Amino acid sequence: MDDLWIEKYRPKKLDEIVGQPVAVERLKSYVQQKNIPHLLFAGPSGTGKTTTAIALARELFGEEWKENFLELNASDDRGIRMVRETIKDYSRILPSNPIGFKILFLDEADYMTDEAQAALRRTMENFTKTTRFILSCNYSSKIIEPIQSRTAIFRFKAIPNDAIVSTLENILKSEEKEYEKGSLNVIAEMSYGDMRKAINILQVAATYSPMITVNSIYEAAGTVHKDWAVQVLTLALKGDISKSKAMLEDAIIKQGISGQDVVEQFHRVVYDLPVSDQLKADILFALGDIDFRISEGAREIIQLESFIGYLYGKSTK
Repeated sequence: MDDLWIEKYRPKKLDEIVGQPVAVERLKSYVQQKNIPHLLFAGPSGTGKTTTAIALARELFGEEWKENFLELNASDDRGIRMVRETIKDYSRILPSNPIGFKILFLDEADYMTDEAQAALRRTMENFTKTTRFILSCNYSSKIIEPIQSRTAIFRFKAIPNDAIVSTLENILKSEEKEYEKGSLNVIAEMSYGDMRKAINILQVAATYSPMITVNSIYEAAGTVHKDWAVQVLTLALKGDISKSKAMLEDAIIKQGISGQDVVEQFHRVVYDLPVSDQLKADILFALGDIDFRISEGAREIIQLESFIGYLYGKSTK
């Protein structure tokens, strides 16, 4: 692999942004006015928040956008020191462009402490004439109300599967790579609306073989096949706990598949099982509990085997 495809095919203009038509139209009106308020981009990872901020800067400042745009990541330094030093120092600098302001893009702003956010709010007020702030976060509820009330909020939605598939098709056409029918839909499904994740999986899968296949995608993603997940659940529900357990241990212990990836794949296929809605609801509840326990540090194999035991208790043996 030469270039990272997520950078190579990153949109450079607002019109190239995928899956966010409402946000794009609103931002284009700001570009026409050559003026923007402080902005808050909120939404899941991989939905285009950073890309949109950069595209906005490109269209406002042209070729000199890099001289008028600073990107910081709040997760690198969550405290008040970053606000008092890095952010305030940059905000003081007078812009060198005819528009009259520069942009400071603060990614993952929801990682900042409340104290740091309060200091940021004061900085945003004091330096509005020289600097416009674009804050990016996954959860707007973690941004203090005084900042939310001083920004125009843009909600970024998960990218639709058809938009992801279309983007992946264009990339493969540009890279002159062939792909198996239905393989790109698999990537879209496992990405949950995250375009960055989808493109990364695609690039890794492209290294396995000249042709993108469903199997190469699962290998690239480091997760189990949907058919495998259906089989494990079905065996346990039919009372064949030994075979179900053996398949699970082969994936977790021998293949090194992440327990949370297995839980995620189980979650995807539950609705396809030929069981009652009540049983589907019970299984989903149990999966949620196990996912939480694993995230808190519980041993993956024990938690997943206890889940198999739970399914056995629900079986039609």
